[in-house]
Amino acid sequence: MKKRFLIVLGVAVCSVAFAQKNNSISKLKLIGEYDVPHNLSFKGTTIGGLSSIDYDKKSRSYYMISDDRSSINAARYYTAKIFFDQKKIDSVVFVNVTTLLRQDGKPYPNSKQDPAHTPDPEAMRYDPVHQQMVWSSEGERIVREKDTVLENPSITVMSVNGKYIDTFFLPKNLWMHATENGPRQNGVLEGMSFADEFRTLYVNVEEPLYEDGPRADTMQNDPWIRIFKFEVATKKNTAQYAYKLDPVAYPSTPATAFKVNGIPDILAAGNEEFIVLERSFSTGRLPCTIKIFLADIKGATDIKNNTSLKITPAKKPVSKKLLLNMDSLGVYVDNVEGATFGPTLPNGHKTLVLVADNNFVIFEKTQFFLFEVIP
Repeated sequence: MKKRFLIVLGVAVCSVAFAQKNNSISKLKLIGEYDVPHNLSFKGTTIGGLSSIDYDKKSRSYYMISDDRSSINAARYYTAKIFFDQKKIDSVVFVNVTTLLRQDGKPYPNSKQDPAHTPDPEAMRYDPVHQQMVWSSEGERIVREKDTVLENPSITVMSVNGKYIDTFFLPKNLWMHATENGPRQNGVLEGMSFADEFRTLYVNVEEPLYEDGPRADTMQNDPWIRIFKFEVATKKNTAQYAYKLDPVAYPSTPATAFKVNGIPDILAAGNEEFIVLERSFSTGRLPCTIKIFLADIKGATDIKNNTSLKITPAKKPVSKKLLLNMDSLGVYVDNVEGATFGPTLPNGHKTLVLVADNNFVIFEKTQFFLFEVIP
């Protein structure tokens, strides 16, 4: 029987421990892909909507938030173990599910119960220094004549048991408006990553704010998004940086149908470098195009006081270089939304683990991808 490795494989390191070393990354080599059975039942919940992933070296576990808006089950995150060897992922075993709780200690409501306070969980990271979680919600922006719903996005600190601890202070350009100002619906706080030994938290919007320009299209049209820097101790935004999205990878069918390119996650690969996922989807084409970039904010202009990148572009935006277009792998790639550095391989190279959100629909997959990080 071939030896299997619990996702430790030597000296396990968490994602941010790798980030502090500022190791260069030249490319990513696919080790394997694994599909979880559709809408797998676990402890009375339906597994799906996995929108983030983070690795905890002490428990050798992965934490994944679900973007279920308390619709199928109460808002929650899952804990899992991943088993693999150097050629493939052998299995993903879910070991726990934790309900996210409001300040009053109760689970979050769904949109029928309380649409103004329904969460839309998208990103989550574990802070081993304080032994707590930080997670983001996109909020809501539904503008209709009779029942407009405006719910600001949020960044919430909670215990590993799901209990509310505190909330970050969001800058005003992240507040929702009925007018075309601030964030777009479902394009807000999608990715986050700790840096600077957990003293700093970076969070990104998935798509451009209204003031910063148009959404990405198949032609280059300057779709600028913002990466927000927060000081963990004060929970305040200290800087913002401009990052330019690639165009949408494929035209939609029909041409007027939905298409999108945005950033579902970022991952610190050094205090000023980040792995950045860009996810492109076009109606009429089932797979997503996932591009993985190495981005650098060193020397980038702080645009915190710049109210419109459309009017005043950043003098120096975040730089980026392409590490991998997953279209080139020759495998089906679904709605990848989360990324984390995993443990070290026997050859000393790190691993990168991605997870895809199936949106709880039969024709999408809950997928895991495992890469070897080549320095």
